[in-house]
Amino acid sequence: MSLYGMMHTGSSGMNAQANRLSAVGENIANANTVGYKRVSTEFATMLLPATTGAYNSGGVQTSTRYSISESGATNYTTSSTDMAIDGNGFFIATDQNGKEFLTRAGAFTQDENGNLVNTAGYTLMGYKYVEGQPPTMVVNGFDGLMPINLSTSGLAAQASTKGGMGANLPASAAVGDSYKTSLSAFDSQGTSHLLDFNYTKTGANAWSVDVVDRDSGTSIGTKALTFAADGSVSTVPTTFTTTALAVPATGATLEAIEIDLIKTTQLGYPFNPDGGSINGNAAAKVKGVNIDRNGILYFTYDKGDPRPVFRVAMANVQSPDKLIPQSGNVYSQGPNSGVVVTGFAGEGLFGSIIAGAVETSNVDIATELTTMIEAQRSYTANSKVFQTGSDLLDVLVNLKR
Repeated sequence: MSLYGMMHTGSSGMNAQANRLSAVGENIANANTVGYKRVSTEFATMLLPATTGAYNSGGVQTSTRYSISESGATNYTTSSTDMAIDGNGFFIATDQNGKEFLTRAGAFTQDENGNLVNTAGYTLMGYKYVEGQPPTMVVNGFDGLMPINLSTSGLAAQASTKGGMGANLPASAAVGDSYKTSLSAFDSQGTSHLLDFNYTKTGANAWSVDVVDRDSGTSIGTKALTFAADGSVSTVPTTFTTTALAVPATGATLEAIEIDLIKTTQLGYPFNPDGGSINGNAAAKVKGVNIDRNGILYFTYDKGDPRPVFRVAMANVQSPDKLIPQSGNVYSQGPNSGVVVTGFAGEGLFGSIIAGAVETSNVDIATELTTMIEAQRSYTANSKVFQTGSDLLDVLVNLKR
C-alpha cells in the first residue's frame, strides 16, 4: 500500500465531506426561500488498479442532486398575485433577455411596467384570454406566450352581448293588448341604454315581442312567441339577436345582443316581468385581481362581473430532477431532463394553481443539522487517515537516522 495513496484517499474523503457541508450550508441558507429545492450530495467510489500483494487505495467522488420534483409546503399570503402549484408543473418565466425558464417560485408582484415578476425579477408568462375564445397553446414550445401585464387594469367598460328576459303574459288578454317592461344594457363605452320590451298579443296563444332602444326610439329586434297548452313557450329557438345600433352622440355602439325568452309564460295571472338579466358593465375602476385554480386571471371591478384577461401557462419535463438549476430559483432544460411540454393548470398531468399562496422551501432544518453532524464526523475521521499516513511517513524517514 502506498502511504501517499493513503494520504490522497484521506484528502479525497475530506474534500467529499466538504462538498457535503457546502450543500448543507446552501440548504440552510435557503430554508426560507420561496420555491427553493434542497440539494443533496451523492458519493461514488473511485477505484485504482490493484496488483497481487499490493492494494492501491482509491478515493471518493461527489455529485449533487436537486430534489426539484419534491414539493414544499403551501404558505398562504395576503397577495392575490402570489401563486403555488398543487401538483406537477412549473411556471414559465423569462429573464431580461427574453429567455424562457421554468420555476416554482410564485411570489409575483407588479414591476414598474405592470408585469408580474417574482423576487428574482423573472417575468411570468401566459396567454391573452378573450372571453368565449380560450387561448390556444403550443404544446412543444413557447410560441405565443406574452408577459402577464396588469397595467391595462385602469377604467374599463364591457358592452352587453347576452341577456335574458322572463315575464308572465296574461292568458286572458285580448288580441291587441300590449304590455311593457325594460332592461338596462351597456354600449361599447359603458353607457347605459334602456331597452323597452313591448309584448303584444297577436292571436290565440301567440304574442309578439318588440325590443326598442328608448333613447332613439329605434326597434332593434322582434320575436314571435307561441305557447303550449300548459303555458310554456313552444317556439324553438327561444333566443333571438338584436341589431347593433350606432350611438351618434358618442361614437359608441350598442352591440348585437343575444336575448333568451325561455322564462316567458302565458298563465292565468297578471303581467309579471322577472326583471331580466344581462352581461356587461358601465365604466368602472379595477378593484383587484383574482386567479382561479385553472390559472385564469380576472380583473374585478367596482361594478359588473369579473373579466378574464390572461391565462397562466405551465410547463413540465419527463425528469424534473435533471433540470439545470440557475440563479433565482429557475431551471433550464438539461440534456437528460426530457422535452419541455406546455399546458394549462388543471388539465392533463398539470396540477392546479392556489392563488394567494406560495410554495415554501422543501428544506427540513432538522435533517440538515443531522447531515451536518454526520459530515463533520466523517471529515474528522478522514483527517485522521491523512494524519496517520503523515505519521507513518515520518517513521519511514526516521529509519534512515
